[in-house]
Amino acid sequence: MAATIRDVATAAGVSQSTVSRALSMPDLVNPATRARVLAAARRLGYQPNRAARGLITGRTGNLGLIVPDLSNPFFSSVVKGVQAAARAADYSLFIADTDEEATAEVELLLALTRQVDGIVLCSPRTPDAELARVGVESAVVLMNRRIEGRPSVTVDNADGMRQAVEHLAALGHERIAYVAGPRTSWSNGQREQGLHRSAEDTGTDLVHLGHFPPRFEGGVAAADLALASGATAVIAYNDVVALGLLSRLGARGVSVPDQISVLGCDDISMSAMTHPALTTVSIPKREAGRAGVALLLSLLADTAAAAEGAPAPHRELHAQLIVRATTGVAPHPDRRTAGGHSTKGTTR
Repeated sequence: MAATIRDVATAAGVSQSTVSRALSMPDLVNPATRARVLAAARRLGYQPNRAARGLITGRTGNLGLIVPDLSNPFFSSVVKGVQAAARAADYSLFIADTDEEATAEVELLLALTRQVDGIVLCSPRTPDAELARVGVESAVVLMNRRIEGRPSVTVDNADGMRQAVEHLAALGHERIAYVAGPRTSWSNGQREQGLHRSAEDTGTDLVHLGHFPPRFEGGVAAADLALASGATAVIAYNDVVALGLLSRLGARGVSVPDQISVLGCDDISMSAMTHPALTTVSIPKREAGRAGVALLLSLLADTAAAAEGAPAPHRELHAQLIVRATTGVAPHPDRRTAGGHSTKGTTR
């Protein structure tokens, strides 16, 4: 038979109300008493009733996560991090996929807020002004996006691109193409800024090939343009796009990295499984998910500070270049594909 709150109270030598407070409102209980109650609960395998706890605390015991595309392995890894952190804090998790539709984000945000205590909104595509106007009852933490007054977790994308450009420049590449992601992607904007500064610092020609869907098909569509640009290296918005580039380049008989180098971003698991293995900028996906939940829990625990207008908390994570087999020394001029013109050190 499952242990009851009465069993825990008896084992800890306290009242049932004290057990309830220790589990639902621990700050109101003496630390020594709380420790005794938690020890008894663990020993007996007691599982609190979520519905009953919700009546006491006014909380649902649920968290929400909204992502643009669950089919992208990057977001699957983020889900793993969020889910692990939520489970550790004894929260259930609701997950929603917008399928890269900005309008769906606001709808899901408003729908989920009635069912959860807090929401992690990952890589939102909604314009800043519209997103800032959305008032929700639940705490919201943004991931891969910064807006004034909103708690957020971001990655230093600009530094990741610096590492990528310096790596390629050190290999002798003087002309680099960039396959950009969605125009509405905050991360893409940060990457473009980092690429622009790094191109200027290294004296590298940077060719902007345009904005493409952040999917395999986007890379396939961009590959011919990359070859026509005369670039000896191409950086993709994400690894999925980079895999599309590799597929199309292989179909055209172009050797990677002998004739052109390819570099991705995200370091999804399959990047190390391709042949050749993909050089990429690693983003700490699971850590970002855990950090988002940690911020949510801190907001829920300190609602008074949030109400008083305290500065919105922010955490920035580091990106790291992972060198594998798709980047190599720049090919000799007579092995390059002829291309167009760009202004040195600038993005067009």
